[in-house]
Amino acid sequence: MNKTFRTILIFLVIGIVVIGGYFVFKSLLTGNQKSKSSGYEWVTIDQNYAPKDYVEEFIKNDSETKGLFPVYIRNYGKNTSILKKFKGQNLVSPNEGVLKMMFQGMEDWMLVDLKYKNEKGREVRRTILYVQVEGNWKVGDSGRLMEKE
Repeated sequence: MNKTFRTILIFLVIGIVVIGGYFVFKSLLTGNQKSKSSGYEWVTIDQNYAPKDYVEEFIKNDSETKGLFPVYIRNYGKNTSILKKFKGQNLVSPNEGVLKMMFQGMEDWMLVDLKYKNEKGREVRRTILYVQVEGNWKVGDSGRLMEKE
């Protein structure tokens, strides 16, 4: 075999291995990102549900008042990697620093997915960012999680 041909063949093989490795690595990363939000289980809130914190208690009382039972929630808590996927009406991919600037005096925050059927029987799903400011919890923003594909 000619030396030039052998050199070209070696570079071609190395290029294929590098490009293939890149796509394998990228698919592994994408798979991990999708599993971050799907690793949380949906919890059913109805009349018999015992809330774990103030936010879940608020959701239960509000749903009971509006007659929306059952309501399904996925509580992400303070997971910053999930927060980066949040796209709300006022915030897009925020971090804790942005939250502290937007909500002066913020003490805590929590991200929760809600899923329920409205009065017309249509399924509603949204992600809500709750913030605690001066000891009071309130809705900071409402939107969805961006799924990277």
